[in-house]
Amino acid sequence: MLIGVVVRTFWTPGIQADSGVRFASKELLEVAVCLMGLSVNLPFLLAAGPALAIGVVLLVSMGLALSYGLGRVLGLSHKLAVLVACGNAICGNSAIVAVAPVIEADAEDVGSAVAFTAILGVAVVLGLPLLLKPLSLSYYQYGVLAGLTVYAVPQVLAAAFPVSVLSGQVGTLVKLVRVLMLGPVVLFFALRRRAGARARVMLIDGPTRTPTLGLLTQFVPWFILGFLALAAVRSVGWVSEGAVSVAQTASSGLTLIAMAALGLGCDLRAIVRAGGAIVGTVVGSLVMLIGLSLALIHLLGIP
Repeated sequence: MLIGVVVRTFWTPGIQADSGVRFASKELLEVAVCLMGLSVNLPFLLAAGPALAIGVVLLVSMGLALSYGLGRVLGLSHKLAVLVACGNAICGNSAIVAVAPVIEADAEDVGSAVAFTAILGVAVVLGLPLLLKPLSLSYYQYGVLAGLTVYAVPQVLAAAFPVSVLSGQVGTLVKLVRVLMLGPVVLFFALRRRAGARARVMLIDGPTRTPTLGLLTQFVPWFILGFLALAAVRSVGWVSEGAVSVAQTASSGLTLIAMAALGLGCDLRAIVRAGGAIVGTVVGSLVMLIGLSLALIHLLGIP
């Protein structure tokens, strides 16, 4: 990732190269996450019980409210504050891009939110592991912290797996639960704004009766469903250790490629173009999110 960031600083990918970078950082990463389901010990990762899932929902909700409020206090417009809040609380650029058309945000607001969130996401990946020893976190606790605070799925992998395999697996699972909040959040803003009949038909199972599976795949990324399905298959012993080993190797290789692509997609010059209010909102929101995550870890007594 760091090599990719350095290369991007001195070289801007052309159209063809940019397409490859986007493919590697998205499609290949999604396949890697899906295959990762075969390598996890699902019963062990779920040791914290349903309380952790409930905690993730509450944390995302609080994160959205606090980040939005901070943005408004610092002078961001309503739409830009919503975009920044969604990016911080849920899944970075993916959440920003998903919510933008629902609230009818303009391209400038989307670009500003995406640019700085992407830059700070890399900083979090590099800085979060430094909190492991000062905060006396176990590998399981650190995985929960990474899953609750780091923006995008590939960034969670980059922040957690170098610490330990357990941290990476726990962080991935927690992050996927967090990503699932994107559907309800998009639906909330769509209903709140009631932005035309088309949005209502797409987001609500109305007179045209959108198939349930269609709604599921619209709100839940396919790789999350694949991850959970493969994890369940592994848990009941339907997969040989040889197949698990192959899946682990493939997942690691694809993740490595995705990390390099993620770095190539990070333009440090975007910091200069970002406004002070956006910088303050994103950084302040991240600090609050880390604080809330640590409080949740200790409240639930996660070992």
